[in-house]
Amino acid sequence: MADVERPQIYLITPPDFELSGFPDRLARVLDAHPVACVRLALASKDEDRVARAADALREITHARDIALTIETHVQLVERLGLDGVHLTDGARSVRKTRKELGADAIVGAFCGTSRHDGMTAGEAGADYISFGPVGDSALGDGTRAETELFTWWSEMIEVPVVAEGAITAETMARLAPVTDFFGIGDEIWRSDDPAAALAALIAAMG
Repeated sequence: MADVERPQIYLITPPDFELSGFPDRLARVLDAHPVACVRLALASKDEDRVARAADALREITHARDIALTIETHVQLVERLGLDGVHLTDGARSVRKTRKELGADAIVGAFCGTSRHDGMTAGEAGADYISFGPVGDSALGDGTRAETELFTWWSEMIEVPVVAEGAITAETMARLAPVTDFFGIGDEIWRSDDPAAALAALIAAMG
């Protein structure tokens, strides 16, 4: 999943969206820009709702040879024909999930700002480690994944790294030399024209 020349885009869906409109918005973004992967990140605990969303997005992403992962719901990966899972509990369930899904599935781990969690998750078999938020956010406890963390990781660790959370054009420019992916979600979905919003962020990479 890594690109040594320039970070790739890892799109993250909104936590809630309407199936009547969002798949078309996603398709327009995917047709406008190269995207490495899409993460279905619904907050809903309604299995039927999550499954219907996954079915709709899988049709769009797989038609474009783009991987589709799902946040947290390991049990739905194989059942829904998805490419992998994004775990949100650091390194805790990486080894178990890798064993359950096999070698070919994408297993990613969000590790907040913890270098130790990231290293442990990588050793347990994660395909990528995600750190964040990288910008100022009122969510969580206010800690940020600083540039130094990504710089150290890119120099010392081979496992690809994702920067996500409160991303701005300035963040893109600053972290582009030291991250493999940018995880981008609400930063563009809040816009009336998500493809244009993503274009502005990509341009900031230089």
